[in-house]
Amino acid sequence: MTSTITLVLGLLVVTVVFASIATRLHIPYAILLVVAGALLGLIPGLPAVNLSPDIVLFLFLPPLIYSSAWLTSWREFRANLRPILLLSIGLVLVTMLFVALVVHYLLNLPWAVGFVLGAILGPTDAVAATAIAQRMGLARRVMAILEGESLINDATALVAYTFAVNAVVTGNFQLSMAALQFVLVALGGLLIGLIVAWPISWLHSRLDDAPIEITITLLTPFAAYLLAEVAHVSGVLAALAAGLYLSRRSPRFFSSDTRLQANAVWNVLIFILNGLLFLLIGLQLRQAFNTTGTHSIFVVIADILLVSLAVIIIRLAWVFAETYIPRRLSRRFRTLDPYPDWRNVVILGWTGLRGSVSLASVLALPLLAQNNTPFPERELLISITFGVILVTLVGQGLSLIPLIRILKPGGEESLADEQQHAQQVMLKAALRRLQEVSDRDWVSENQLAHLRSRYEAQLRNLHSQQDETTSEQPANGANHLRLLNEVIRAKRNALIHLRDTGQLDDTIFRGIEHTLDLEEQRFLAEERIL
Repeated sequence: MTSTITLVLGLLVVTVVFASIATRLHIPYAILLVVAGALLGLIPGLPAVNLSPDIVLFLFLPPLIYSSAWLTSWREFRANLRPILLLSIGLVLVTMLFVALVVHYLLNLPWAVGFVLGAILGPTDAVAATAIAQRMGLARRVMAILEGESLINDATALVAYTFAVNAVVTGNFQLSMAALQFVLVALGGLLIGLIVAWPISWLHSRLDDAPIEITITLLTPFAAYLLAEVAHVSGVLAALAAGLYLSRRSPRFFSSDTRLQANAVWNVLIFILNGLLFLLIGLQLRQAFNTTGTHSIFVVIADILLVSLAVIIIRLAWVFAETYIPRRLSRRFRTLDPYPDWRNVVILGWTGLRGSVSLASVLALPLLAQNNTPFPERELLISITFGVILVTLVGQGLSLIPLIRILKPGGEESLADEQQHAQQVMLKAALRRLQEVSDRDWVSENQLAHLRSRYEAQLRNLHSQQDETTSEQPANGANHLRLLNEVIRAKRNALIHLRDTGQLDDTIFRGIEHTLDLEEQRFLAEERIL
């Protein structure tokens, strides 16, 4: 027990140190942690760190999926649903087939082994890619597609992986039955996620205790994931559905205090989970290359390079095909959604980095197959998978920054107009609320006139960057704070309405919501002093 605690603390220290170095070097910490883990694994005398697939699938994956779903822009997700589904479902299945072809015809391995490896390498890991994309200011649509793809392709790949492994273990496979089960598993996972999320939303709306509510948010992804796994449906999609539903509902049931604290807790948690996960991937590399079965290390390296090239080529080909062929064939589609900047298409095609789900899948391969015979080429599959993770995550990840600088694709579309419109609507809502409460006996004319002139001035000059929370307040503070809370509530309701009607992007919504939360907490602190 003591050694385990010491190991975890040591890994956390290494994570913090190398993440800090990555920040100074301006590279994603995920890439540097994989390299650091690989180098640490070469040091003689250090204890071996054996990573169980259950730890990845049941400890790391649920909160990571849930958090990604929570932060997803629902408007952007819906607007880009077609390319997201083509990448997260279509490309995963095509990758599975293409890798199987390469493995069978070029590596001379059985078809079943090829399909298993294809399913393992199907999902991408967007942590490093999105970090680079955000820092380099890529277009919002590229970001939305990358994040949406990474949400769904894990579920697609894990279901395909289950069918492929079962085919090897049992020797039976029926395409029609597999397709039906795929649909049922996906729909079942989404349904379980919503079933879990609804009572949790109800519970949050009746609680007003930040530590308890934050603890509930930490337990929610595990509840959805584990319940779905017990029901033999997709735990990934269950965590995804729960995160999307509760994220949309949270502005109505979280207090500003709870939301600010929860955001801080979750930011730290996601950093720790991602950091540990990529460090552990690196630490497994030595063991992976020490167990190559009957194959020489040179053959394994050649196989890794060949399969890595295959997954890179098929992604580039698929991204270009699904982008240009439908527009070339359909004038209507071309009119509704014109050709995108080809440079953004190249960037999207180059972001097929592999990571945690591929790692967990290959480690979860059973030892025995049909008739208690050893699972075919298990050691080789582990070595190839780790090699492809290293090539794509480090090789493609590090090359992504210079590629973006060379291509100079279309940058981030400005959301300033949306933000200004939201501020305008909120100020008008505040003025309306002031008018509605003007006849209340606790409202002072001086306070009312002060706030009205303040918001009218801000409405006339939205670009002045005036800090609306620093103006001097008249006397009679308790009633003034009550009036300010009425105004904040009106502004918050107007903000939620803009988001719900699709007039405001979720990213801008969360930024303005954060500002309102801070403003409200300052008023509440002053009220407690008074």
